Amino acid sequence: MKQIFALLSGLIFGIGLIVSGMADPAKVLNFLDVFGTWDPSLAFVMGGAIAVTAPGFAWLFRSRQTPYFDNTFRVPTRNDLEPKLLTGAAIFGIGWGLGGFCPGPALTALPLAASGTLIFVPFMLGGMWIARHTPDLTPKTKEGTA
Repeated sequence: MKQIFALLSGLIFGIGLIVSGMADPAKVLNFLDVFGTWDPSLAFVMGGAIAVTAPGFAWLFRSRQTPYFDNTFRVPTRNDLEPKLLTGAAIFGIGWGLGGFCPGPALTALPLAASGTLIFVPFMLGGMWIARHTPDLTPKTKEGTA
């Protein structure tokens, strides 16, 4: 049952990405082009998503002790900003801005077989593989030292 709801959630998410235009890199790039052909419609998509999700999460956490298909809610507990996180976010943002794709919409647009998608997705997957298989180069500190 868990897999069926995961599949349905993914399908609804993908349909939402296509309907909202987030799977169209030209629309995304126009959103990022603030001083040119700026298209603010994706801000409304994001705002709408927040307006629906925030009350939903608030209701869910108040009404249930555990999720429907797991033993515990898996909510991030860390709130620090480390250089590795900031560097990764910057690389992600630059790639998103250059390609006009975020990973979710890129995979959603893959069946359309547009040349940009066919180039972006393999490079995105390659970057994910490199990130997973690259050793952590951040300096380790011993307990009690900074």
